Amino acid sequence: MNINTDIYKDKLIDSLKKLISIPSVLDENDSNYPFGKNINDALNETLKLCTTLGFKTYRDENGYYGYAEIGQGEELIGILGHLDVVPAGELSNWKFPPFECTVHNEKLYGRGTQDDKGPLLSAIYGTKALMDSGFNFKKRVRFIFGVDEENLWRGINKYLEKEETPSVGFTPDSVFPLIYAEKGLLQATLSSKTNTNIFLDGGKALNAVPDKIIYSSEKIDELEKELKILNYNYSRKNDEIIIHGKSAHASTPQHGINAISRLCIALKNIGIESNTINFIANEIKETYNGELIIPNCEDDVSGKLTINIGRIFINSEKEELGMDIRIPVTIKKETVVNKIKEKASLYGLDYNEYDYLDSIYIPKDHFLIKTLRKVYEEETGLDSTPLTSGGATYARAIKNCVAFGAIFPDSAETEHQPNEYIEIKDLVKCMNIYSKAIFELAK
Repeated sequence: MNINTDIYKDKLIDSLKKLISIPSVLDENDSNYPFGKNINDALNETLKLCTTLGFKTYRDENGYYGYAEIGQGEELIGILGHLDVVPAGELSNWKFPPFECTVHNEKLYGRGTQDDKGPLLSAIYGTKALMDSGFNFKKRVRFIFGVDEENLWRGINKYLEKEETPSVGFTPDSVFPLIYAEKGLLQATLSSKTNTNIFLDGGKALNAVPDKIIYSSEKIDELEKELKILNYNYSRKNDEIIIHGKSAHASTPQHGINAISRLCIALKNIGIESNTINFIANEIKETYNGELIIPNCEDDVSGKLTINIGRIFINSEKEELGMDIRIPVTIKKETVVNKIKEKASLYGLDYNEYDYLDSIYIPKDHFLIKTLRKVYEEETGLDSTPLTSGGATYARAIKNCVAFGAIFPDSAETEHQPNEYIEIKDLVKCMNIYSKAIFELAK
């Protein structure tokens, strides 16, 4: 089968530029749309594109999801992707505007280029190239577009309530060669009435390591001295201090520097304490595997547990911290929760679960794993040994689904970070790989 994806390179880039220009960040204050106008616009733009490419499309009447389908037959193959993105964060950290897709040094910069608009479009255009080749789809292939993946998965869950579930599939929302096991994802808050006079509000998303936090309450001069002693990166503007960290995805917090943790450590050292500040300063510190709360929590399949402090809020009435926890696939959720509750109770903090996604683990001898490995090896010549991940992708949404790409082993992982980008050559390679994968699954 001769599948020519090269002719779609320029169209893919143009389509990505349009989609990146829509700042599809969650906005729950817009009563006209479940997740905000921008996310709704991104869904409409994607469905419009798919219609022009020859797919049959459908949009949920309330804007919770949409899908595009090609082929025939009883069996349904699903390609699951998402159109929402995390906030851009501090704009001064970006070389180029985050919602203007900029071409520079054969890279495409912008929020969503790597997570997940770029990979999703490469799979769509790869399928279009397969359609052009005259391939006879013996099965139906359906692109399912989620719009709340970075938060509570309300879009994909609504789809599963109302629509047909694919029998097998993949999501282009992780790394190559493929992910056969994903850790459990637990997001929770610890809260209490306040016992301090300061105000603190920091962190954007639970699933991102916070790269800065602003402090403007008492003991500014003392805090600055302590930050110098600790050798923490900060800047000062009059009576305001900004603690600078480094952003990273919560599944790999070791790649970041948590600004909230650093501020809490420094505040406790100068005598500014509270339930949440003390918990972070004593039980988290600058660790990321939760070893001060749950020692040696790991397994041979997926590695160590991780904990990220993604949010903190303190005012005159209450205080709360938000955590993102990735649990090894063979460790029970209850084991982790009980240890956290035990530690939190020592600080007068109440535990509340915000969200939980169970782990997935598909055996390496499963036909889906074998098929995708074969395609990847043939197209790249690279080792296809499956990987495990702390990331939470839509592969968890249905049975017999894995994360397949789109980041190559020699490419930088820039999702959720300032200056997110994807290399143009990688997008083109993805088109080839996804077209061949869909060919193998749908023949």
